[in-house]
Amino acid sequence: MKRSQFEHTVRASGAILGATDILVIGSQAIHASIDFEIEVANRSIEADIAALDDRDGRKADLIDGSIGELSAFQETFGYYAQGVTPQTAILPAGWRERLVPFKTEGTQGVTAHCLEAHDLWISKAVAGRPKDREFCRELLQRKIVNQQTLLARLKKVKTLEPAVREAVTRLMSLVKPEARR
Repeated sequence: MKRSQFEHTVRASGAILGATDILVIGSQAIHASIDFEIEVANRSIEADIAALDDRDGRKADLIDGSIGELSAFQETFGYYAQGVTPQTAILPAGWRERLVPFKTEGTQGVTAHCLEAHDLWISKAVAGRPKDREFCRELLQRKIVNQQTLLARLKKVKTLEPAVREAVTRLMSLVKPEARR
């Protein structure tokens, strides 16, 4: 999802929720932390969007039903919003205080509060799907995140199984950083 498509999805999500503030917890959150396009984020056709106050999932369902997968929105534009709740991702303690606001002319008054890059990396690494590991490797290679901060954040995730914690730590050390492109 390119930046302009992300802006459109943020704008549409805000309109559907009747909100000027939304939460982005998936890979598209990276748009708030960088000012350039990266291929690994552009490949995804969905943005994981939550209402900041959605405790029971009703607002996530509203997003899914309106602009979610297989909706007229996706059929028309080729991308969509996945309605999620703030509890969907496993995140380090203090993540809410580190959210990065994303508000542009293209979001038309809606602010997307996006996971900070290191918190996003931890969430994706814990999820551990092949596409998540690829995303994590790209952020490390491009020096968007650094290993010291990642190790500190990983310590703030208290509920991980030892095998998952070990896999996340291994993923951090597999990558040789290179200059930003």
